[in-house]
Amino acid sequence: MSCPFLSPRNDLVFKLLFGDARNTDILADFLNAALDLPEEDFLDIVLVDPHLNGEDIDDKQGILDVKAKTATGKIIDIEIQVAEQPQMRERIVFYLSRMITEQINRGDSYRKIERSICILITDYVQIPENGCYHNRYRLHDPKTGSAFTDLMEVNALELPKLPHNTDGTALWSWLKFLAARKDEELKMLAEKNPRIDKAVGRLKELSEDERTRLLAESREKWEWDHAARMQAAEEKGLEKGREEGLLAVAHAALRRNLPVEEIMALTGLSREKIQSLLH
Repeated sequence: MSCPFLSPRNDLVFKLLFGDARNTDILADFLNAALDLPEEDFLDIVLVDPHLNGEDIDDKQGILDVKAKTATGKIIDIEIQVAEQPQMRERIVFYLSRMITEQINRGDSYRKIERSICILITDYVQIPENGCYHNRYRLHDPKTGSAFTDLMEVNALELPKLPHNTDGTALWSWLKFLAARKDEELKMLAEKNPRIDKAVGRLKELSEDERTRLLAESREKWEWDHAARMQAAEEKGLEKGREEGLLAVAHAALRRNLPVEEIMALTGLSREKIQSLLH
């Protein structure tokens, strides 16, 4: 039977589950499972304003899905992405950079900078280079392996790569919760982890709220429509770039007095397109 619950992968539902100040124990348990940090970091998780503001009014802005601070001051951003988006890696780098720069003001010591961590959860394959469902990235020398700094870190969690059977980790259980599509999956996970049990209960409450369900479904439709528009625009841009390149080749060939028929065969452009370059 299909799950009657709202999908926890829906970014609105995800924010209501993990971005609720009344349930930071749910967030703390997930972060503890995903991150390689000391236990003391999770003793006190505080949600902070998810808006990323620049110094100048013209600076590019950003709104994180869930932003939190650990007990030792580390800054964590959690992003959930269902539909594939172009330039996702670049966006994560932008978020991390802004999370660093917003920590200090002019004249402050760089010692004030705390470690900034981004967790990107995708319902598509973001890292095709390997089959691992959890990839962790930091600044290091790829030749020697020596670390430069751990002040910036990206954790990529990919739901399609999640193995069917448990690998014995709490992270597998949390990602299985996010990936769940059936009641039975949620019930099984809830029995093994009290924090996931609480998250399942909260998910049921949200699903039974008519207004939340309407907003979540509207948000999901917008996400897919937006992804389709972005893909169409990218494909249109690539096609336009290709045609402009072929026109440049045709124009150069005309300057060399090549016959129009040969240029048509070379570029695939129509006679009309090529002849229009003569005017």
